[in-house]
Amino acid sequence: MSSTLLKGLTLRGLEVFETLARTGSVAATATDLGMSAPAVSQQMKNLSTALGVDLVDASRRPMVVTPAGRLFLAQAKEALRALRAGQRDLKTLDLSELASLSLGVIEDFENEVTPLLTTRLAEAMSQCAFLLQTGPSHVLQARIAARELDMVICAAGAATPRGTVALPLLDDPYILAVPKGVDVAPGLKALADLPFLRRDLDQVMGQQIEAYLARAGIAPARRFEMDSNQSISALVAAGTGWTITTALSLARAGRFAGGIEAHPLPGEPMARKIVLYVTADWSGGIPEQIAELARELIGVHFADPGLEKMPWLGDSFRVL
Repeated sequence: MSSTLLKGLTLRGLEVFETLARTGSVAATATDLGMSAPAVSQQMKNLSTALGVDLVDASRRPMVVTPAGRLFLAQAKEALRALRAGQRDLKTLDLSELASLSLGVIEDFENEVTPLLTTRLAEAMSQCAFLLQTGPSHVLQARIAARELDMVICAAGAATPRGTVALPLLDDPYILAVPKGVDVAPGLKALADLPFLRRDLDQVMGQQIEAYLARAGIAPARRFEMDSNQSISALVAAGTGWTITTALSLARAGRFAGGIEAHPLPGEPMARKIVLYVTADWSGGIPEQIAELARELIGVHFADPGLEKMPWLGDSFRVL
């Protein structure tokens, strides 16, 4: 690689390009990165000049990544992941003074995020008694409100559990999930002949989805109600019914994903927020360090690949 090419490649430039590809807007990129709009434009100009190609089509609104830009974006994201991982490793968690830590994590993260998170925590807790529990958000919220857990990673409810503070992790937008090949152009009414697959109404997701349906004036028959994401995904893929889910939940569909088509939720956009609840008596930087580690893992395993498969989600599916 020539010195001329290297001259225009900067970490800030890669961050600007990654963010602009996600937001499609110079103004939104500037806001996200704490920069001025002219500085964002200059970074993009420098990067495009160094590479000798146009990375975005600035004539469209929102801006879109060019074919050449898509090729480079994959490499830029990989480079940024490695750099951020290296930065995180330099900021090693120091939990050596903790006597105990009890953590709850929603089941959504059980296969990807939770094992890596607990491994990193265990490495940092040489003398600490560690308790990990997984479960649905409403159960974890009740447990931290009762002081049975120190911290929980879960979906935010209508109210913050008493005696806790919330650190934001992820905006997780609701989407429409239907069997492959089903036409949803006419809206939800086009699905009248298919059963609606409901979430358990004790769950945060179930309650938020029912509120959306009520606002939309839609009352599907109560035939199916389940607390299992995989069972709902299997039924959608089999053509048995349709559902409203979230980008994060759909990413966990696994082998059923090939039979499911995702679409924007008609009408009013809606999202659940994934947060780290911490009991208010925690002090120091430990909660924020754990939150930052969780954000990194969620981005790598869910937000980044989710946006590659569903680019129309744009800025609605993002690590906070």
